[in-house]
Amino acid sequence: MKLYKIKKSNIDNKGRGLYATKKIKAGTKIINYKGKIVTNKEVDESDKYDNGKPIYLFTLNKRYTLDGDFSWNTAGLINHSCSPNSEYDGKGLKIWIRAIKDIEKGEEITCDYGFSFDKDYKQFPCRCQAINCCGYIVREESRWRINKKFSMSQKKRLVNNSL
Repeated sequence: MKLYKIKKSNIDNKGRGLYATKKIKAGTKIINYKGKIVTNKEVDESDKYDNGKPIYLFTLNKRYTLDGDFSWNTAGLINHSCSPNSEYDGKGLKIWIRAIKDIEKGEEITCDYGFSFDKDYKQFPCRCQAINCCGYIVREESRWRINKKFSMSQKKRLVNNSL
């Protein structure tokens, strides 16, 4: 039995997502992120990889990137969350999605896309509705740049909740 099924997403209101078919324990490899290995030079030079359209890229190393923009890459349906329950785990030229906390049956499987904070960040609004959502798909360590007041109140809330 697969650990996931495809259904309409609660995060991406126009698209689909992956949902746990049973409880998934933290540390479990859920699905392999598949694609075509291309050179970083190809990524820089091709119109396919501009920010005006969805991009499914993972930098593997200084020379290569994994392009996951293919219908047979089911892992490409995993949506971003500012409070993810899984992460991308890369070894060599292979990337797995691995649970970072227990995921309940029926819960949407999510990852932090890890987008950098740059001049184009507003092109990627976030709809995850997590308590720590900054409103944009930006990697966790850069979210404070969007709203410093928000990030400080979140840190206080997270500290207070862990006491």
